[in-house]
Amino acid sequence: MIYKLAWSTWHSDLGKLAMDVLGDDGEILDGAPYQLSRLQSLFLFTRSDTIYGGSNEIQRNVIAERALGMPREPRGPH
Repeated sequence: MIYKLAWSTWHSDLGKLAMDVLGDDGEILDGAPYQLSRLQSLFLFTRSDTIYGGSNEIQRNVIAERALGMPREPRGPH
């Protein structure tokens, strides 16, 4: 559980770093056909890491409830 959260956070930071390295040119494409560089593709792929397998917020709740034994988060009326 903790591994997934740590990985997705680290990978997201790596994607942000890739865009920082590219600078403003990393956010602009000349025109069709749109060919992304390897770093641009990395950045876009890292956005999905925080969603698939459960969002980071859900993962934090799972870690708190199951691994740390904390009480469940209050639920609203159904």
